[in-house]
Amino acid sequence: MSDEKPAREPIQEDARIDALEARLKAAREREEQRNRPKVQGVDANYSSGNRALASLLGGIIGGLVIGFAVDALFDIAPWGLLAGLFLGTASAFRSIILSATTRPADPDQGSDSEV
Repeated sequence: MSDEKPAREPIQEDARIDALEARLKAAREREEQRNRPKVQGVDANYSSGNRALASLLGGIIGGLVIGFAVDALFDIAPWGLLAGLFLGTASAFRSIILSATTRPADPDQGSDSEV
């Protein structure tokens, strides 16, 4: 529209701003590297805990269901349920104890190693 030059020249970027942006970018990368989780995948302890929880819940619920079925079949109201609960809990604890006393596989050796 007009051929006149503006009263002010546009401000040139300062080299200090570029250096500051580069330092901020490097600091962000270092922070991301430092906060990145070190363990990739599922931890063996996490899997072991989930296995123990599943065994405990499965034993108790399975015992309750079987005990309730025995109560319904033989009409011995609380005794089948209580026996099923007791046997299910005992089975679950046995399974947890057995899994806790077995040695984990050595990650350095292959799965087809001989014992």
